[in-house]
Amino acid sequence: MKLHTLKPNEGSTKNRKRIGRGQGSGKGGTSTRGHKGAKSRSGYSQKIGFEGGQMPLQRRVPKFGFKNPNRVEYKAINLDTIQQLADSSKESSITLELLIANGLVGKKDLVKVLARGELKAKVEVTAHAFSAKASETIEKAGGKAVIVG
Repeated sequence: MKLHTLKPNEGSTKNRKRIGRGQGSGKGGTSTRGHKGAKSRSGYSQKIGFEGGQMPLQRRVPKFGFKNPNRVEYKAINLDTIQQLADSSKESSITLELLIANGLVGKKDLVKVLARGELKAKVEVTAHAFSAKASETIEKAGGKAVIVG
């Protein structure tokens, strides 16, 4: 063992800048933050989307269209899904509870029945809304379309 070969154990020393430890360290004074401006001050945090004072992208891009605040959003259930459910459950009425139990809709969803697919089963379907063709097809098959209030 010689003095010039001595080294501290790996991981025992930190290899980082020691900032703000006097002028002699070379990193005293402004502590590597430069002079003046928001970035030199304590407590500074940049806002999301800030582009150095340039007009941010979010504000540069034109906005268009219309978002209706009163839009009512329905979860769509098609006739082919109702046919599958009628075949598997062997029930004469398809209620909202049955749809929720089978994971087709959520508890708070509004359900609208649409006319994709065929319906051969004679079932009473309960939902919040029906398309004209869907209700016509259900009644043609001998069933009933019941609207929940």
